[in-house]
Amino acid sequence: MPDMETLVSLCKRRGFVFQSSEIYGGIGGFWDYGPLGVELKNNIKRTWWKAVVQDRADIVGVDTSIIMNPDVWRASGHVSEFSDPLVECKTCHFRFRADQIKGENCPNCGNKTLTAPRQFNMLFRTFVGPVEDDASIAYLRPETAQGIFVNFTNVQQTMRKKVPFGIAQVGRAFRNEIVTGNFIFRDREFEQMEIEYFVKPGTEDEWHARWRDDRMNWWTRALGVREDNIRVRALPKEDLAHYSKGTFEIEFNFPMGWSEVEGIASRTDFDLKRHVDTSGKGLEYYDDETKEHYIPYVIEPSMGVDRCLLAVLFNSYHEEKVREEKRVVLQFPKALAPIKVAVLPLLRNRSEIVALAKELASSLRPHMMTMYDDTASIGRLYRRQDEIGTLYCVTVDVQSLEDKQVTIRDRDTMEQIRVPIAEVRQVLEQKLGAE
Repeated sequence: MPDMETLVSLCKRRGFVFQSSEIYGGIGGFWDYGPLGVELKNNIKRTWWKAVVQDRADIVGVDTSIIMNPDVWRASGHVSEFSDPLVECKTCHFRFRADQIKGENCPNCGNKTLTAPRQFNMLFRTFVGPVEDDASIAYLRPETAQGIFVNFTNVQQTMRKKVPFGIAQVGRAFRNEIVTGNFIFRDREFEQMEIEYFVKPGTEDEWHARWRDDRMNWWTRALGVREDNIRVRALPKEDLAHYSKGTFEIEFNFPMGWSEVEGIASRTDFDLKRHVDTSGKGLEYYDDETKEHYIPYVIEPSMGVDRCLLAVLFNSYHEEKVREEKRVVLQFPKALAPIKVAVLPLLRNRSEIVALAKELASSLRPHMMTMYDDTASIGRLYRRQDEIGTLYCVTVDVQSLEDKQVTIRDRDTMEQIRVPIAEVRQVLEQKLGAE
């Protein structure tokens, strides 16, 4: 596994991730995804959505607004409780989370001039309407979960769902973190993929364990994360959030150590009850089989897309020596690879070869993510495609003009096969569809 500096360099050099507003010096905790990064990110979201919505009959999706009525966040406890302890150094004026400070010295300048801890609310505030006063205060959502909870009855009734069932959402969230760091691991703007799975009270422990196992299987099977890079840990009671009966954390072994990439929380009926109490609206579920009215309990698998992408990059990074040269390969699973095939002309100064290669790339583009590249020698083109995780390279050479065949090279084995141009799409689609 590479160190963080190596991976950050690759991400910038190859178009995965850029510092937001870089030409103005950037802004801490905000990142832009480049052409390859956005493809990888979208592929991760598609893979997750397929697993938890498309492939299941008991989960449906929503897409709720980023700005909601501020009473939503008062009911959920975010306005009063969504905070971290903050200390500031009186000498260098750096700020730190108090729970991450060891000893009395400032981690930046070393002086013993830290202030006493005070609570810092992490909600981003904004204003709705033309007047910026207390009546127009609103918040950028710090999580996507509450948009699901307030729509519980809407979704349940319109989709005629029976408990147990779930609601899934992918969307942006915002947290005014005191300290960001470790590249895209801890951001102020990020994307979440969350499920709120509603169950009958008394069955939550069984469902909590089932979701723990399902989510671990997704990480190892769908994302291809090696078992030595991932683990699940039950949080001790003293570390649980105020709403949680119990939480499992899935952790990835990053260079900075084992860190959370997904949480599976048993939230009881905390959220729905708080919204009932604050809004005065009924959010009970009626079981027409048992003739019971009750507020469901909730199991919440929740993960950050950005952290997932970072884990996938580290897990996929591979170095080897080929003829005394370092070969870097991102060994993405097929479903995640940003580029499925690259079409490369062997000789870029031969117009007929270039024309044939461009024509082939154009024919493949509607069917799979395709790149055309003629900006270097064939050896460098192969290395470039390996480094961005392209699954297959199709090379058009001099012989292709005569026999109407091209060479398909496999990223992982580097094996090459000769294929008629008319059959390239079929061969590639078979390879992409194979397990």
